[in-house]
Amino acid sequence: MQVYSIRSLAVGKDKIATLSNRTAGMTLRHAMVCASNQNRSMEAHALLLKHGFDVSSYGTGAHVKLPGPSIREPNVYEFGTPYRIMFDDLKRKDPELYKRNGLLQMLKRNLTVKEAPQRWQDNAADGAFDVIFTFEERVFDMVIEDLHNREQKMMKSVLVVNLDVKDNHEEAAVGAKLALDLCQKLAVADTWEDEIDSVVQMFEKQHKRRLIYTICFY
Repeated sequence: MQVYSIRSLAVGKDKIATLSNRTAGMTLRHAMVCASNQNRSMEAHALLLKHGFDVSSYGTGAHVKLPGPSIREPNVYEFGTPYRIMFDDLKRKDPELYKRNGLLQMLKRNLTVKEAPQRWQDNAADGAFDVIFTFEERVFDMVIEDLHNREQKMMKSVLVVNLDVKDNHEEAAVGAKLALDLCQKLAVADTWEDEIDSVVQMFEKQHKRRLIYTICFY
């Protein structure tokens, strides 16, 4: 694991404002990662996709878990189960409950972005990413552990960054906007590996939110 030293290079606001979303999407590959690839990672995936970024999303859990009628009765699915099947299943079980807690609306959003939740640990065939954004420190640790367990052939650097975001619909929307802002800042950096410390300092000062990050390699 390696973290680069602080550099005094700043990313100007005017430069960010004039960034072409199309250019941003073509420059870096992004992965949004949470536990189940349902709420936080998918909210960010949808938003970054809307702004023209090259983005994918994943979960790190053993299974996909959604709230059920009680804490002891979650709805559990395998990764790869289409969002449409989950939507139909919950609508059949208790449409009023799952409409009231926002799960049906969330799944309807998800199925417009991609077909099914994907597991981070099974994504090697998807290729290398430049930026991996997680929304929970436990997920951050699991992504780093997985990258360290992979054979490092390319020696291509990848930024892994975490912003803790509560797993509810309101906080996921806030987290997605913050993820977009950081990705926009990174997109206009001449060399993000050299500028990451100053970019993070700018982000934390602007939003009063703490990031943790490291650089790994493919």
